[in-house]
Amino acid sequence: MKTVDPQSPVSFRVNISRLPNKGLPVLIEADATQREALAAEHGLLSVKAYRAELLVTSWKRNGVKVSGRVEADITQACIVTLDPVESHIDEAVDALLLPEDSKLARHGFDSGGEILIDAEGPDSPETFSGDTIDVGALAEQFFGLAIDLYPRKQGVSLDVGDDTGPAENEFQQKLRSLLGKS
Repeated sequence: MKTVDPQSPVSFRVNISRLPNKGLPVLIEADATQREALAAEHGLLSVKAYRAELLVTSWKRNGVKVSGRVEADITQACIVTLDPVESHIDEAVDALLLPEDSKLARHGFDSGGEILIDAEGPDSPETFSGDTIDVGALAEQFFGLAIDLYPRKQGVSLDVGDDTGPAENEFQQKLRSLLGKS
């Protein structure tokens, strides 16, 4: 799996062959056009603010570590009423990336070619090719994962009635009368 996504509205490429010893700080603040594109891409009503503060550092021999935070103010549609629901995203970004040809990148595979995953352990490093990575696209991935899939307006609940509720009974009675059954 590669983290490079040239279609990201907040794309920010970093040349990893020239990283300073202390790392490269990256600040991404989306403008109105980028926020509009983020909203469309993630099915949101709007993105009022988007900011990613990242630090890109060398990791091990050829790897890269990206750490920091992505914050955003978003508006979604309530899944019950479709009214606007505003929320704030504040998500930690923490990722390791390795070149595709790295021996460490193959560390998660056993001799049969199957991937070994420890559900409680850290995420496996992702791979990249070339000498640049798109840290903006990576931050957008963390942003996307932090979005509430089922937003609800405060005080609204999704009541699931039983099969014999009043509306159901009324429907069944009308159906019976139409079919001539009592």
